[in-house]
Amino acid sequence: MTLLLTNARLVDPETGTVAPGALLLRNGVIAERFDTPTPDIGTDHVPQDNRRDAQGKCVAPGIVDIGVKICEPGERHKESYGSAGLAAAAGGVTTIVTRPDTAPAIDTPESLEFIRRRANEAAPVHVLPMAALTKGREGREMTEIGFLMDAGAVAFTDCDSVVRDTKVLSRAMTYARALGALIVGHPQEPNLSAGAATTSGKFASLRGLPAVSPMAERMGIDRDIALIEMTGVRYHADQITTTRALPALERAKRNGFDVTAGVSMHHLTLNEYDVADYRTFFKVKPPLRAEDDRHAVVEAVKSGLIDVIGSFHTPQDEESKRLPFEEAASGAVGLETLLPVLMRLYHSGDLDLPTLFRALSLNPARRLGLECGRLAKGAPADLVLFDPDKPLVLDRFKLLSKSKNTPFDGARLQGKVLETFVSGTSVYRSP
Repeated sequence: MTLLLTNARLVDPETGTVAPGALLLRNGVIAERFDTPTPDIGTDHVPQDNRRDAQGKCVAPGIVDIGVKICEPGERHKESYGSAGLAAAAGGVTTIVTRPDTAPAIDTPESLEFIRRRANEAAPVHVLPMAALTKGREGREMTEIGFLMDAGAVAFTDCDSVVRDTKVLSRAMTYARALGALIVGHPQEPNLSAGAATTSGKFASLRGLPAVSPMAERMGIDRDIALIEMTGVRYHADQITTTRALPALERAKRNGFDVTAGVSMHHLTLNEYDVADYRTFFKVKPPLRAEDDRHAVVEAVKSGLIDVIGSFHTPQDEESKRLPFEEAASGAVGLETLLPVLMRLYHSGDLDLPTLFRALSLNPARRLGLECGRLAKGAPADLVLFDPDKPLVLDRFKLLSKSKNTPFDGARLQGKVLETFVSGTSVYRSP
């Protein structure tokens, strides 16, 4: 299929520019990029029906979202590959990298093959699975990393179930290093953070909620960096959310360790006060931080110290959320809200569009060794067409995810996905 996208503002995270242009898509890749918004191409080469006027709106590389939870197997009523794929397409996410914290965990080649088949059958976007680092995510015995890589695992993680036994983790890292595997860690000191619902401070004390010190994240990343230095493994910290953890990350990068880090959309746009009157839709893991921490991680994304932004899409049903704050499940859906929520940082002047898409598309693609995330000639034609200025009021009941647990219900946002392309084919078009 051939498609010519004209009259677009091309958001290029590689060059750091936003400029008028056009793209010719053919056979699933970007066949040509033009610096003029209306290139002189005759209808004999591209028929009129195969032309799309972007009307001056933005075209950027499709989002690569690392850390998405799909609740198959075990909790399909919360989210399936079909519903998550539709939500991703509506949010401009063209590649979802799934977590293995399902029931049971994705820790064998057979279970990985099952979810790959389900994803290929049901999802209109690319799906890349991560596998568990230890069997059952129990932290006692590492999984068959080599066999799981052969079956298609792109990384290994126990998600928020931190491996407490340092010897088990060091052995897994050593084995992963020999195979070139990527380990995704959750930097938290597990004993300090156990049972925490908020970040420690005056607000948590006034609310009477169990809290965890930001030092738990600092201690977690310090331990992991020491093991990275010892083993030489490729490592990605799933979420860095506090000021105290940033110097350790900066030192690790300065020392040449193969380390990258991510942060969630929630920790970039919300703070601890958003919990307000025990609103459980704002309960995420790690808990929301102080406003100073939020500003610090925004600056870390801007400087490139934090490499990746993710939705950390975690569907929870009403029964899991409509509970006292301490007992309610953590997590929020985010595939569909990721881009409009992050437009808050663009409109506030904190982050420009190329910087946002460097963290949303280019960097996660590079970390996983993918060719997407770029607007260069020959790159996969995974794209999002969006209007950064379009106002909307979010209605959670209109989300395509099965679960509706978003903290942004009723929020006034500015930014809307108009169309999403996967391998040059339109998989979503705004009504």
